[in-house]
Amino acid sequence: MRHRARQFFSNYRNALIAWGIITVLVVVGLQFGIDRTLLGFVVILVGILGEGFAALLAWIGLIPLIGPIVAKVLALPFFWLLNGIGYLASIVAIRRGYSKEVLNYRILTVVLLIGLTIGYVLGKLV
Repeated sequence: MRHRARQFFSNYRNALIAWGIITVLVVVGLQFGIDRTLLGFVVILVGILGEGFAALLAWIGLIPLIGPIVAKVLALPFFWLLNGIGYLASIVAIRRGYSKEVLNYRILTVVLLIGLTIGYVLGKLV
């Protein structure tokens, strides 16, 4: 058991440090009212450079039965493309003054992406 824990920490050392930094950044940033755009950019930068997001996907893949399926869905280029198009459309709509509609649209997009994930997992299980 100790050997496994030691091996886990040695394999994911950078990712664990990245997630620790991300947690501290978010807590401190929200506590002191730091601009959320800047905070989000720094979190993304730390997550990518510290291999935090890749490790999170690997950890999700470790969940028995459905983990590998969910990891595959989250890694699909279509999933990323659909989410990216939603963000670009949100930027255009907010600039034109449709902030209320954008909120509704983003909620529908998140529900659609969650539905795609659940549908893909259920389709693979059945």
